[in-house]
Amino acid sequence: MRLGIIGAGAMGGALLRGVLASGVPLDAVWAATKSEASARAVAHEFGVTAQTTYAGLTASSDVILLAVKPAQVEAALRALVKAGLRADTLVISVAAGVTIERLEAQLGGKNPVVRAMPNTPAFVGRGMTVIAGGSLATKEHLEIVERLFGAVGLCITLEERLLNAVTAISGSGPAYVYLIIEALADAGVRVGLPRDVAMTLVAQTVLGAAVMVQESDRHPAALRDDVTTPAGCTIGALLVLEDGKIRSVLARAVEEARNVLEGTSR
Repeated sequence: MRLGIIGAGAMGGALLRGVLASGVPLDAVWAATKSEASARAVAHEFGVTAQTTYAGLTASSDVILLAVKPAQVEAALRALVKAGLRADTLVISVAAGVTIERLEAQLGGKNPVVRAMPNTPAFVGRGMTVIAGGSLATKEHLEIVERLFGAVGLCITLEERLLNAVTAISGSGPAYVYLIIEALADAGVRVGLPRDVAMTLVAQTVLGAAVMVQESDRHPAALRDDVTTPAGCTIGALLVLEDGKIRSVLARAVEEARNVLEGTSR
């Protein structure tokens, strides 16, 4: 299977790194970038063929990943078709908000299409990706995409109608967590900790708590109760968080992100 990655920037580069680390041979992967300088940089860093055009590469590719900005998707698809895209080539798009219907229409309804929503922790192999298949995408196509994104974290399949909600949770989610980490580190400084120490404490605590949720098979409320002793400091802190309506604020944040994607934000 030959894979082409169009847009080897942040997300495309993360997937490229993960795919190569999983054992895919260098000659089975190529990348396309916007400039000669970036193409040289990608070729140097990863050892794969990298260029600014798709000439001579598209027709031999079994899978093509579009990792470009949403506004660039249509131009990239037109260039792919012009470069000899085969009808059986699987096309994967990570462009937020660009529907499968739009992708299929641009391709003339000939290619299997899968839409994917990864997130930035894919850069460190801890990403969360949700995929949805188009009208011509088979179970085998979805399995190929799951293996690709499995190289940079977890990957699950859902219906496309849920992808805006997915984007609001896991796509935008790292930003919410970074804000919480920053706020907790600032709080640590306020109570006397050096900033570097506070950041280390918070980051490792968030990481450990997340792993416990994933691996313990217990509800977060039960894990929270393990930390919360009667009349202790934790229950006092939790009371302040509940007074601040942290649950409803987070819920509204996710809802607003979803509404922006759907064009219903007030």
